[in-house]
Amino acid sequence: MLLQLDFAAETPIYRQIHDQLILGIAEGHLLPGEKLPAIRALANETGVNMMTVNKAYQLLKQEGYITGDRRGGTVVSGKTPEMSEKSVLDDLRLPAASAKLAGMSLKTWLGLCEKAFRGI
Repeated sequence: MLLQLDFAAETPIYRQIHDQLILGIAEGHLLPGEKLPAIRALANETGVNMMTVNKAYQLLKQEGYITGDRRGGTVVSGKTPEMSEKSVLDDLRLPAASAKLAGMSLKTWLGLCEKAFRGI
């Protein structure tokens, strides 16, 4: 599995792993039932601590994107995690505020949101 981690970024590494796996699922690169690398293997492959990978996997499990057990390993879940409009709105508030402060128009912001949504 090829993840592109930016060790100089402000975003924590566990969050980068988390986010890239969600994108991989949404874009169809990771299919339901597909086995993910073991925590130790992914940590070695990416050069990060096992606890970092574990934290990303635990968050993905809590959100319903992956499932796993000690015998079967970790796999992409076949179910769609529930997400309310309120939680999506909450997640969009900060990037929307940053775009507004940068002088971006609502039309441009909505166009970028649509482009991102269609790109997945």
